[in-house]
Amino acid sequence: MGDTKQSRPRGRPRAFDPDAAVATAQHLFHQRSYDDVSVADITGTLGINPPSFYAAFGSKAELFGRVLDRYACDGAIPLRQLLDPARPVIECLAAVLEDAACRYAGKAGASGCMVIEGVQSIDEDAKRAAMVFLVGAEAAIRDFVAAHHPEAADRVMDYMTTVMMGLSTNARRGHDHDRLLESARLAVGGLERAMTLPR
Repeated sequence: MGDTKQSRPRGRPRAFDPDAAVATAQHLFHQRSYDDVSVADITGTLGINPPSFYAAFGSKAELFGRVLDRYACDGAIPLRQLLDPARPVIECLAAVLEDAACRYAGKAGASGCMVIEGVQSIDEDAKRAAMVFLVGAEAAIRDFVAAHHPEAADRVMDYMTTVMMGLSTNARRGHDHDRLLESARLAVGGLERAMTLPR
């Protein structure tokens, strides 16, 4: 996911750092949502002009794609780590929900899940970019459950997505860490039922 660095186009400020710009844009998108951040907001925050922005990133949606790549590395739920085949399935899934609650509570006003919020964007390009990450996360959960409980894999995946979307929405509404964590722990009871329902 590394970027290929090229010579700076004419007109781009000497101090312009694309990686730092992506980090700044990540905070803007996370804090205010993709739809509520304009190119003018981004260029004003970065201190660059629109031609420099488009030369560096192509479009706001393309910048969002790079932001999502960065978010996947340093902000998203570490599914590979939490979905441990050596641990009980319910224990792992509960850990995912608790981790979601902690991360979605956010800091410095950046709350919720950037991927979940992204799939609700009115911009189709941004929505498609976010969907790639959401579908990948759902597949990881489904495959993990299917290895132990194939009959429950689809409904558990759907349940997990539904709960995490609710946690993200409530985080954006202002629910704090403790409140989100309580909701996540209450949701484990429904998760246990989803695992044992007849087909």
